Amino acid sequence: MHPFVHRYELDTSRPTGREVARDLLLRAFLPGAALWVVIVGVGFLIKGPLGNLPGEAGVNEALVSVRTPFLDTVTEMLSAIGMTEFIIGACVLAVALIWWRTRQWWFALVPALAVSLQALIFLTSSIVVGRTRPEVDMLDHAPPTSSFPSGHTGASAAFYLTLALLAQRVRNPALRVALTVLAVLVPFAVGFARLYRGMHSLTDVLAGLVNGVVCAVLAWGYLRRDTSHLRT
Repeated sequence: MHPFVHRYELDTSRPTGREVARDLLLRAFLPGAALWVVIVGVGFLIKGPLGNLPGEAGVNEALVSVRTPFLDTVTEMLSAIGMTEFIIGACVLAVALIWWRTRQWWFALVPALAVSLQALIFLTSSIVVGRTRPEVDMLDHAPPTSSFPSGHTGASAAFYLTLALLAQRVRNPALRVALTVLAVLVPFAVGFARLYRGMHSLTDVLAGLVNGVVCAVLAWGYLRRDTSHLRT
């Protein structure tokens, strides 16, 4: 039993509202601010000294050249499970289920925190960086946000990796592994779909993945839990 993965099972003590607020600030939002600085810095580096990485255009053009009606349909569905409306709805459901099953409101906050922190970093950094989208035929309507980082990919990574951590509570080993693998693969599939559909460059997707992964980890570890006496 890994202390980080099972921290909410190993320590179920009820925190105060003040403790939750303190830990949200110190263990989630402050590190999130540091992540924002890194993402914005990389974005400016790409737009400035790196000349918008012109070599990335070859990736998008190669994917355009292999488009088929079947892949168009598959990537449309994959892109849909990373869109804001879907992630918000799934997140609300996850929060409700966790609260119902555990009666631990501080634990039920985790998926919402992961998605919200990711969204805050994505929305503000995309405005600041302002990178243009790839110059290829896009299969979706371009949202008002800029291309860097990928919001679909970031939201998917934040939410589905949180589900992968939650899946470690499943007692059946085969089902636990299957759910974990599926949840881990989804953000990569969404990222590929966004590339295929011409909505993002490769580094947009990679930055979105980093944003989502880090936010999932920060959200899962936001609350101080005492697992020192239960390490195995």
